[in-house]
Amino acid sequence: MPSFLRLAGAAALALLASGCQSVFFGVVNRGSAQPAQSVVYDADRALALDIYRPAAASGPAPVVVFFYGGAWRTGTRAQYRFVGSRLAEQGVLAIVADYRTWPDAAFPAFIGDAARAVRWTRDHAEGWGGDPQRLYLAGHSAGAHIAALLGTDARHLAAVDMAPGDLAGVIGLAGPYEFTIGGRLVPVFGPREGWPGAMPLRFVDGDEPPFLLIHGDNDRTVDVANSVRMDAALRDAGVQSRLRILPGASHFAPAAAFYSPDRAPDVLPQVRAFIGLETPSAPEKK
Repeated sequence: MPSFLRLAGAAALALLASGCQSVFFGVVNRGSAQPAQSVVYDADRALALDIYRPAAASGPAPVVVFFYGGAWRTGTRAQYRFVGSRLAEQGVLAIVADYRTWPDAAFPAFIGDAARAVRWTRDHAEGWGGDPQRLYLAGHSAGAHIAALLGTDARHLAAVDMAPGDLAGVIGLAGPYEFTIGGRLVPVFGPREGWPGAMPLRFVDGDEPPFLLIHGDNDRTVDVANSVRMDAALRDAGVQSRLRILPGASHFAPAAAFYSPDRAPDVLPQVRAFIGLETPSAPEKK
């Protein structure tokens, strides 16, 4: 990778770590395309999503609904324009959806928001050049948790007359799938008796869609063991699962590939392969 890109990427990550999120997202979104349209999918809760049309698609395109991270407390769809535009470049109909964060909503309300975004996408994908039969969920960090819970605990999609079997797959980037709730997370996840219901790994029972799990082994925010255990549980239940561990990579590295692919060159090929666009360029790491 050219030195100026390496320096720019390091500077961007330093800004995120220091809490300068507005500057950080300004860096990673520099040059990213604007969405084709923003649509309100839940008027009662004032929630919207951004639509990124697939580039150079020869037919109905695979569809990816992406949920951003932010520890269930921060984040907006506009901050993740770099993900939506990159996926669209790859020939994907990309949807980046907002969901309510704490303190506006606690668990499981934000999971319900995400489920409604998925239902809207399935109902409208065809009109935007997408194939509703190839509907994938994806997310980074807290967003990966949300995507994984929709793919494992059937109750959430059932609330919108869908099921995990309606999904073509789930892509989790540095996600927490069974974790300790304490400190600032206590109000986010509410009464203790409800905490087991927030753990995607506990709902793996064999009716899940295929999963792609990508995680850095130097992640200091969400331990890579989350993805290792999730992969093992899925495989033990007979579910197709791909695990890709990025050597020396940090928590943000799997998402960083969407604004600077050279920062984690294995990520986009793995995503493309998973959604049926091409064969991966490198073998999986178990």
